[in-house]
Amino acid sequence: MGGVEDDEPPSKRLKASSGDLGSLTSNSSIVEPVLNGLCDRMAKPLTTQGSKELIGPKGSIKKVEFVRIITKALYTLGYEKSGALLEQESGINLHSSEVNLFRDQILGGKWDESVATLRKIGMPNGYALKSATFLILEQKFFELLEKNRVMNALSTLRHEITPVCVDAKRLRELSRYIVCSSQYGNIGFSSKDMVGQNRYLNLLEEVQKLLPPTIMIPERRLEHLVEQALSVQRRECVFHNSLDGSLSLYSDHQCGKDQIPSHTLQVLQAHSDEVWFLKFSNNGKYLASASNDKTAIIWEVSESKEVSLKHKLIGHERSILTVAWSPDDSQLLTCGVEEAVRRWDVNTGSCLQIYTKAGLGIISCGWFPDGKCILFGLSDKSITMWDLEGKEVECWKGQRTLRISDMAVTNNGKWIMSMCRESAILLLDREASVERLIEEDNTITSFTLSKDSKFLLVNLVNQEIHLWSIAGDPKVICKYKGHMRTRFVIRSCFGGYEQSFIASGSEDSQVYLWHRETGELIETLSGHSGAVNSVSWNPVDPHMLASASDDRTIRIWGLNPVTLKPKDVCANGVIHCNGNSR
Repeated sequence: MGGVEDDEPPSKRLKASSGDLGSLTSNSSIVEPVLNGLCDRMAKPLTTQGSKELIGPKGSIKKVEFVRIITKALYTLGYEKSGALLEQESGINLHSSEVNLFRDQILGGKWDESVATLRKIGMPNGYALKSATFLILEQKFFELLEKNRVMNALSTLRHEITPVCVDAKRLRELSRYIVCSSQYGNIGFSSKDMVGQNRYLNLLEEVQKLLPPTIMIPERRLEHLVEQALSVQRRECVFHNSLDGSLSLYSDHQCGKDQIPSHTLQVLQAHSDEVWFLKFSNNGKYLASASNDKTAIIWEVSESKEVSLKHKLIGHERSILTVAWSPDDSQLLTCGVEEAVRRWDVNTGSCLQIYTKAGLGIISCGWFPDGKCILFGLSDKSITMWDLEGKEVECWKGQRTLRISDMAVTNNGKWIMSMCRESAILLLDREASVERLIEEDNTITSFTLSKDSKFLLVNLVNQEIHLWSIAGDPKVICKYKGHMRTRFVIRSCFGGYEQSFIASGSEDSQVYLWHRETGELIETLSGHSGAVNSVSWNPVDPHMLASASDDRTIRIWGLNPVTLKPKDVCANGVIHCNGNSR
């Protein structure tokens, strides 16, 4: 069960060798009627209030900051009376009197006065003070041009803006508008911002970004803090696997295992021999499988999540080792064991091109991100790039790949990855001709690149899977253990919501699932009767997982059928493509 003969291709058998902008101040006349009616009935501010008073279950929140942020949120949401009332009742002002004056001056277009007040606010960063001053004086400059007061604008530019200039390029642009003052709007504020109060509101928002948060609370600070808390809860939830990105604020978030695809929904039985590889298309609408029976199959995923045979691809003279989807999913590559690579039309199932290299075998293949070129790993250990018509475009000679090899290309086309030694993966920068190595202590059997091209999942002969971060200096950030691998090439994959999970096949006939960040083994899926060689998680549907086995079947895993609508499964939830059921 899952065994192979001595003449099995080496690719299958592995050697074991080596918004408060419109808010009101606390003494605003608009809220006076409210205050007069409510203040007597509300609790007075605590006499112990101070900048160091701490609140919260753990006593780690500064009360002044907490109240100010809530006040800011009320104003941003448009609850101006409530915000003003909170300032009055708590005795904690959102802004100091200087900041309130500064805001009023900006919104009133009083540029000289606002610059003078800005210097009194007490900004510790001299560069930020200059930058804020520059923005204010720039607005003054544009308004003078707008009023055709060119000489005044020139004086402002020379004697006020130039001394505080923090952007020489911008200063030159402003100078050109003295010559062509009628066209100043082209690089200044857009026409829609040059009229009415919007211009001043936009300026205040830009200036606020330069002020320390203790002086002016950043916009939507409370929403930002809440979103951060929700993100932490989502990351710490081992079973979170839902496309619904909204989480409730009423209770701490916690998912159950019911979100993990752990139930067999279909068993696909169209291959007549071991199934070695499978891969969902980028859009999740198709699944391709490769088999020792010398065929590949394109399966179609319906809207009801039922998988059915679309095309059986026949033509290879040897077993098919891998498949690769084109970036737009319109074409599929199938790679025979040291044989030819064939390119197929997904819609019609017809063979569009056969790629061969005289005297050499092709052992791996992959698409370049633009879909116009194909990469091949050759039996002479070189890597070559061809256009779709079969013309060689580029070639990298030397120890670039192995007889047993995977291949990947980053989304930007910059890095090509291939196994160059038994225990090393080559990262080749095709633009700068720079090479980096990911080196392991044990033999590498396969690897997979993450969707964002920042991580590599590396399967090892010692029954471990290592997650490498390759965004900077390559390093192992997590290890996954528990599955069995003694003789065969076993493949793993990323998957689930935001690729939060790791799935792998195993020689004990099971599928193993880990939480990506923690490395915790969360589920083992039983059902196959032979070694599970390859797994693929639907990139669009986090609740659909596929596995390929030596038992000649493909299993489609999903959520518990009890929780699905009746039409989502057939009979007992197991469907055989040949019409049999059990």
